[in-house]
Amino acid sequence: MPTTNQRRQPEAATAAPALYAEVALPLRLAQTFTYRLPHTLAADARVGARLLVPLGRQLATGYVVALHDALDPALGLEDSEIKDAEELLDVEPLLTPEVLEITRWISDYYAAPWGEVLKAALPAGLNAGVDQVVTITPEGRDELARLPERRAATARARLLQMAADGSVTLREAARELGQARASTAARELTRTGWVTVSHRQRGAQTRAKKRKAVRMLSPDGAPADGADGERALTPSQRKVFETLTAVGGEMLFAELLEAAHASASTIQTLERRGLLEVFVREVRRDPLAGARLPERDELRLTGAQEVALREINEAQEKGGFRAFLLHGVTGSGKTEIYIRSMREALLRGRTAMMLVPEIALTPVFSRRLRAHFGDAVAIFHSSLTAGERFDEWGRLKRGEARVVIGTRSAVFAPARDLGVIVVDEEHEGSYRQQESPYYNGRDTAVMRAHKERAVVVLGSATPSLESFQNARQGKYRYLQLPTRIAGRAMARAEIVDMREVFRERGKPAVFAPELLTAIEETHARGEQSIVLLNRRGYSSFVLCRSCGERINCANCDVTLTYHRSERSLVCHYCNLRQQTPDACPACKGPFMFFIGEGTEQIEEILRARFPSLRLARLDRDTTARRSTYEQAILSFGAGELDTLVGTQMIAKGHDFPNVTLVCVVSVDAGLAMPDFRSAERTFQLITQVAGRAGRGNLPGRVLIQTYHPRHYALRHACAQDYEGFFEEEINYRRSLSYPPFVALASLLVHGDDLARVQATADTLRAALDRANADRACRVLGPAPAPLARLRGEHRVQLLLKSRSRPSLRTLVEMALGEAANTPGCDPGSINVEIDPVNLM
Repeated sequence: MPTTNQRRQPEAATAAPALYAEVALPLRLAQTFTYRLPHTLAADARVGARLLVPLGRQLATGYVVALHDALDPALGLEDSEIKDAEELLDVEPLLTPEVLEITRWISDYYAAPWGEVLKAALPAGLNAGVDQVVTITPEGRDELARLPERRAATARARLLQMAADGSVTLREAARELGQARASTAARELTRTGWVTVSHRQRGAQTRAKKRKAVRMLSPDGAPADGADGERALTPSQRKVFETLTAVGGEMLFAELLEAAHASASTIQTLERRGLLEVFVREVRRDPLAGARLPERDELRLTGAQEVALREINEAQEKGGFRAFLLHGVTGSGKTEIYIRSMREALLRGRTAMMLVPEIALTPVFSRRLRAHFGDAVAIFHSSLTAGERFDEWGRLKRGEARVVIGTRSAVFAPARDLGVIVVDEEHEGSYRQQESPYYNGRDTAVMRAHKERAVVVLGSATPSLESFQNARQGKYRYLQLPTRIAGRAMARAEIVDMREVFRERGKPAVFAPELLTAIEETHARGEQSIVLLNRRGYSSFVLCRSCGERINCANCDVTLTYHRSERSLVCHYCNLRQQTPDACPACKGPFMFFIGEGTEQIEEILRARFPSLRLARLDRDTTARRSTYEQAILSFGAGELDTLVGTQMIAKGHDFPNVTLVCVVSVDAGLAMPDFRSAERTFQLITQVAGRAGRGNLPGRVLIQTYHPRHYALRHACAQDYEGFFEEEINYRRSLSYPPFVALASLLVHGDDLARVQATADTLRAALDRANADRACRVLGPAPAPLARLRGEHRVQLLLKSRSRPSLRTLVEMALGEAANTPGCDPGSINVEIDPVNLM
């Protein structure tokens, strides 16, 4: 059987073939497993390769994290108890030593299963499942022919019949026979020699794309007419040579036919004469193929930029780890420092990495990096096709690309010898993975830089409180860019008190007259505007005016959002969709009232009010396709649109010189969230979107609508006063014992059976109390989570606080270990989040 092990460091393979492989499996299990390596696998097995191994009655794909010549005596197991590995899936390991090391750290720090982290580190197309394939033998065919009709209904006979056409997967057979009967029948038929069972990867695993191509065999081009006694080339044949010569002698077959206006037979004739070669070559699926790149400008740095860049580059010259917090106001030129520090890394023969918080920021940044570094840039994010991700990953692993840009998961890119890692908008919560395996991309980037002796630059106009506190304590070197480039003024921000608007109109309003006037005046001047509302859909929810009933999601404890474009109610958590009722489901009353507004309604109001306004809406509903978002952003940047309406994806990172007006329709919902970071997030969102205005030579204006005009987050955001906000917010955190003054952990118990969820939560609390005898940690709960039901599952939460991070981790490990061995407790239903950024 496979044996479980304590965690070990990844080890390199020794010269002699190892006898045992330590394997991490992508399961909700903390331990690794030991398997014996048969002689046929031992010579080729390497750390970082994938290995097909038995797990119970199934086969699973695991990752080799160590190789051993002998069993560890501490395991107390005999060799006869160890199962053999089935198949080595990679001759060349997919996981580099650097990626193995950083995933091991994530597993240890975030209490995440190592196998799940390793699976997340690889492109999706490389993580295909494995099928057992049952193939009938000649003896099996003979037996099938002799089979009496009365025995044809047995599981063994039925499996033989299904395999009669050649083969059938055990998964397919299980649909008819059931998993247990199909597995038993396969084992019995294998013993009799009537079938064989082999393994193959499930689905179409992503592979290199190959296309037919043509190349000239002579570097001198087309032969002279009548040379070597050969007949002269026809005009069509000569055109083929001219086309190939113009592009260096090699071209894809299909492209050559089109460019030379030739037929396939023309090329085939030239191939038979020995003048051309037709072959198959790999073709790169380039995410930026055909993209228009920006001008590569060498800008003159400001004094503050020069100081910051000099410190970063001096740290690269010295070698070793160094962390910088680059705190620059919006429009201060942080991106230019990023690019120049990455260039410095490349000049020193090292590689560079840049992380951005959202896919929305990659079109502009990737084009800018491509303009500077050419094909040395690789792009990583989930909106790429599986083929594009596979090709970009392969280019990095082979060293063909030396710069990588991407979202959170790009931190696992197989870049060798990193010199600098840049984390843009380091404060963003989207760097946090919100499903297992849980990890923070920003903090992982800092640790990867530390392990690889690289420099890391965390950049933001609104640093997270944790990062700013680290800078104050000297853990990070603080670099500041206090002013915009070219001496441009910050946009003037004003609060619009919607309470006054309500008093004047006697009813709620989506837009204050002041905002509509400002949009109209901005458009009349030929300038651009941005309208932000961080809520998609048309109306927030639907209410019965007769009985007060709200239309709730059947799976989640939230109301459904009305989407007028598809005339349906949608849950933004589980994606449940249903028709909008004509009458109240509870009282059958006909008076259904649509309350609140979303970006869809904002777009409709503005189009009706300003018919000549060229307007686009950007939210998750309109940007399902990558090209849609990119086209809208590029069109707005080119001045082909007047106004951009959207959610937070338009609030940060973009540079639109002609934008002079930013309107924030409402931020009150964000301030009211039951999360200790709600004020910080609101301050950051307003400051970031305000930074889109006035980045050119024209002054900017920001209008913020709110029913809470005196809130300290809004007051400091309007004044662009980060330090003032920090001092006020940090006092709240200190008095209430929240990060950065304590380490925080969330233990979330979830499941579709509420009684079992509560029982597991109570068992976990009892285990925590016993392990916390010295009261080094404070335990809160169990209590219903703010979203007590989500995607059909009940959710109960416990929060742990401690001023000692090691004490917190020890408490979590001890309590989980005890709870897992307690009857009635379901350890698989417990999600552990260390340093959570969202407590909803």
